[in-house]
Order: sequence, then C-alpha cells, then structure tokens
Amino acid sequence: MLPFDRRLTADLSLLIITVIWGVTFVTVKTALQDIGVFSFLAIRFFIAFLFLALIFLRRWSRLDWPTFKAGAVLSLWLFAGYAFQTVGLLYTSASNAGFITGLTVVLVPCLAALFARRIPGPGTVAAVLLAVSGLGLLTLSVTFSFNFGDILVLFCAVSFALQIFLLGRYAPLYDTSLLAMLQIGITGLLSAVVALAFEPFSLHIAPGVWTALAITAIPATSLAFLVQTWAQARMPAVHAAVIFALEPVFTALFAALALGERLSAREAGGGGLVLLGIVVSELRIRR
Repeated sequence: MLPFDRRLTADLSLLIITVIWGVTFVTVKTALQDIGVFSFLAIRFFIAFLFLALIFLRRWSRLDWPTFKAGAVLSLWLFAGYAFQTVGLLYTSASNAGFITGLTVVLVPCLAALFARRIPGPGTVAAVLLAVSGLGLLTLSVTFSFNFGDILVLFCAVSFALQIFLLGRYAPLYDTSLLAMLQIGITGLLSAVVALAFEPFSLHIAPGVWTALAITAIPATSLAFLVQTWAQARMPAVHAAVIFALEPVFTALFAALALGERLSAREAGGGGLVLLGIVVSELRIRR
C-alpha cells in the first residue's frame, strides 16, 4: 500500500485531469464545425507528442521492444476511443457524450472480472444495470432508437475502458513517460493517416480551432496522459475509473455554461442513474 499522502496526490492528480477532460467535450464540439475530426486529432496529438518528446528526450535511450509493444497496444484503444468520441460529438450533445463516456467506470470492473475469469459480483452487476438503465433514459428517443452519435460514444466508452484496464497492468512494469509518449505519438500517426485518406487537406486553421488545440494538446493530452500513466502505476485500474466517472458531471456543467445545453427531465433522470451506478461501483470497491 502507498502512504496516504502519495495515494491522495495520485487521486487529486487524476481529479484535475478529469476536470480538464470535462472541458474538452465543449471545446472540441465547437472546433469540429471548422475542421475534420481526424485532422483535429492528428494536430492535437502531434503537438502533444512533440512537447513530451522534447522534455523527455533522454528517455528514448531506454526504449525497448516490450515497452514499444505495450505502448502500441494502448495507443490502438486510445485511438479508437478518441475516434469514436470525436465523430460521435458531431451527432450528439456534449453532455450526452460525457454521460455515456462515464460508463467506462462500470466497464473496467467487468473487464477485470473477465480477464481474471471470475463471475462479476452482485455489486458490479447492480452498478452495470443502473448504468445501462440510465443510458437508456438518456439516449433512447421516443421511438426507442439510439442516436447514431450516442452509439459511437458508447463504443468510445468500451475503448477507453480497455485502455484504462490495460494501462493499469502495464504502467507498473514500464517507463511511464515512454508509455505516455508512445500512446500519444502512435495515436497521432493513426489519426494523420485517416485524415489524409478521407478528409480534405487545408493549411487554413480557424481561430476557434487554435483555441481548442491550445486547451486539448498540452493540458488535456500530453500532461494529462503523463499524469494518468504515473497515477495508474500507483492505484488499481478500477479505482482510477471511479475518479474518471466524475467527467460527465463536469462535462454537463461546462456544456450548460458554454453551449446552453439543457437536459430534459427524462435525460436528467438517466444521467442520475448512470451516476448512481458509479456510486454503487465505488461503494463496492470500498467494501
């Protein structure tokens, strides 16, 4: 067990980047009006990678094949998560996307149970049922059909859950700065390949896009993933997922302040059930 002050530092570090990620839903949704999804991701992750690569230039001498392989696996799920999330934001609200991404907190314990070949306990099952019920109220229309963007963001939650779970296994074994840089660099490379293949190329970048890049590239990507990798080497993946579950709350708050988005009573009830599922998951972990 880590000393209390070190555990508290790790918890607070993850909480701060969770707040930052909550803001990015709003800024990214606004920026996507002026730039392609994968072009934005490519520029964002290239800037973030360059920033960390210059700071940790000497760490590259420690790179070996096992570390590269671990970083590549993590980056595949990270790329999938951001691709699904960013495209999903074109078709759904920032607050909906934030709440659905919050399902990661109940997916991580399920993955842990699956890889350990154990049947999930009643606490995990209750948390999943509450979260799925809330997801239905939040995203299902009157005709009981999912919004296309909501489905994409749901795939995003699965991808991020796999990234968080695997990072919890890899972070204690490998250099955290190298893992962070590999995740960011390979994700940026994959985004650039997709952007060049499917999106029109333009050297003009609107001022609003630069604002979003300023918020997302350094604070929400390079620093955030460096902190996440460092913190997850010091805590279980499930505990990290519980902290990340606060992201939908911050997303809804910033969406209301910046975009004027409002949840209906049904959607608010659904979001409440998702958060209740998160609380049940937290109580299960504490017990």
